[in-house]
Amino acid sequence: MASETQVPSFDKLMWPALSALKQMGGSASHQELLDRVIEISKIREDVQSISHTDGRQSRVGYNLRWAESYLGKYGALENTARGVWALTTKGRRLKEGDIKDVVVAVRKTHHIKRRTGDGAPEPEEEAHDANGKWKDDLIGVLQGISSDGFERLCQRILRESGFLKVEVTGRSGDGGIDGVGVLRVNLLSFQVYFQCKKWKANVRAKDIRDFRGAMVGRTDKGLFITTGSYTPDA
Repeated sequence: MASETQVPSFDKLMWPALSALKQMGGSASHQELLDRVIEISKIREDVQSISHTDGRQSRVGYNLRWAESYLGKYGALENTARGVWALTTKGRRLKEGDIKDVVVAVRKTHHIKRRTGDGAPEPEEEAHDANGKWKDDLIGVLQGISSDGFERLCQRILRESGFLKVEVTGRSGDGGIDGVGVLRVNLLSFQVYFQCKKWKANVRAKDIRDFRGAMVGRTDKGLFITTGSYTPDA
């Protein structure tokens, strides 16, 4: 019979969490991350079923939340209002041997803040220019990233928008379908295929028809994401 001592501690879950996020395109919800960490760490089913004392979650899930929290405080992850965890540049550079330093650094910082009372929030960033120039600047940045980088960005945008189980497929010969996710609306769940195009040109009616054709027999819900615009027919 499994015991709590067999549940990986939070620090033992930090490296699997980073590895999982890299495999999943750089972002994931807590549940998606938990599922992949369990797979990577080969955590037995009886160990997974051990409940935390609050009775609302598993002990593994609870320890993973602490791992996410420490990595977030260290700056290796960032968390949004939607509860999506995303790798930062600092997080991508971490190696397995750095995990001990992460724990020490976070605990040291926390101790200093408690002693000095220095817990003031960060000042807000300056607002974007009201003239909307930031939109043009953003499009310029997006045009400069790689195609797979744009796909991962779209993956994260969908997660931030409430999609679950978002996967980027990007297989050649798949009719232009770049990925799939699950959108939950109240009690209903819909499988949604998406296509993401880093284009300067307009999306034409033909592009939409081809996309719809690729979805036939799979789903009737699709999402076309582009950096360009759409023709009226599209």
